[in-house]
Amino acid sequence: MTHDNNSTASQHLPVDIMSTAEVTQLESGNRLISLSSPSNKFSFQCVVLVLGVFGLAANALILYALVASKQHKKHALIVNQNALDLFSCLFIIVTYSVKICNVYLSGLAGFLLCTMIISESLIWSGIIGSVINLASITVERYLKVVHPVWSKNKLRNWMVYSAMAFAWIASLIYNMALMMLTTTVVDGVCYAYAVWKSNTIKAVNFVWNFLSFYVVVFMIFVVCYWRILRVIRHQAKVMAGHGAAG
Repeated sequence: MTHDNNSTASQHLPVDIMSTAEVTQLESGNRLISLSSPSNKFSFQCVVLVLGVFGLAANALILYALVASKQHKKHALIVNQNALDLFSCLFIIVTYSVKICNVYLSGLAGFLLCTMIISESLIWSGIIGSVINLASITVERYLKVVHPVWSKNKLRNWMVYSAMAFAWIASLIYNMALMMLTTTVVDGVCYAYAVWKSNTIKAVNFVWNFLSFYVVVFMIFVVCYWRILRVIRHQAKVMAGHGAAG
């Protein structure tokens, strides 16, 4: 995907690509109600920016508390979860600060600004990494509660660190590759995840993304925490029985 010939690229863009400044409207009776007027768009960007600042501060505070209390080595996956959330919040601030400035994109610098920042690829890398890490935390808790003997004898630190690294590497590779293949700059405007070779590829990616990061992860949560709940309830009944007998 080249960035130095905007006029040529614009001729090959799919007709369904819309500028980020284009107004989306819904028909209500005989009048049209604008859903993305400049003022509403600016307000939304400011709200997201403020949320990013609060999220950054909250996650930084939690990380500091974990390190200060010397609990970070005992809860490596929790630390990694906060680091991923901190990463996402940081780039929410950076991304929406750039969007508010409404920079005209040109040349290599404009292309890099579009692909790395305005496209929100780094934000989504942190979010997807966070989802993967949450699944890892769930599996770890499942093993420690439901299979405590196996967990004590077989679960090693390198396995936990590998899961942490996988959350970062897999999310970055997936989002960077997808962004580079589907993002371009035309007439100073960034079109993020908008250029697809075919609708089939776009549909396949949507299905893959939905199944991998929503359905599968949700099923992991349901199965693991349901088993954890059953074990805890069984242990509570056993303890209650011993208490009554005593």
